[in-house]
Amino acid sequence: MSSPRQINNIALIGFMGTGKSTVGHLVAEHLNFEFLDTDEAIESRARKSIAAIFAEDGEPAFRRLEAELIAELSSRQRLVLSTGGGLGANADNIASLKQHSLVVCLWASPDTIWERVRGQNHRPLLREADPLAKIRQLLAVREPVYKQADVLLSTEVRSLKEVAQQVLHHYHDVRPRTR
Repeated sequence: MSSPRQINNIALIGFMGTGKSTVGHLVAEHLNFEFLDTDEAIESRARKSIAAIFAEDGEPAFRRLEAELIAELSSRQRLVLSTGGGLGANADNIASLKQHSLVVCLWASPDTIWERVRGQNHRPLLREADPLAKIRQLLAVREPVYKQADVLLSTEVRSLKEVAQQVLHHYHDVRPRTR
């Protein structure tokens, strides 16, 4: 029989443009937890941008850096993680996150995602002739792993503040407040 999960953190996963960073900041502020964006942490460690890591070292090297970071965070507490879009698409990363975090996947349609990210030039996976087709393709591949999250929340029709309230509700359901 396995021991119950020790949920000390919240990990937000999902595709780019679903609101993970904004929601993560709101949730961390409400709980007085530390906020950590995994992409920013990797850039700081590598001393180069995600785009440069992809260009110079390749996507597999970037994915290794993500997995190493997630493994290191397993001993941390009172942390809200906003993960890169591909991090949560790896079943091993999800399993690692579930050891210490409530894993919440934020979801949006390909069209909504494209509308949100179309003006951003720091997204290496969207440097394609047809970025919307690439979003659809990546979502189709990642969806089965994203669905392994503890909670799936659509960001389509809710404000990000409302999404943050939903995340907090789910967190308090699994980890009641102490008095």
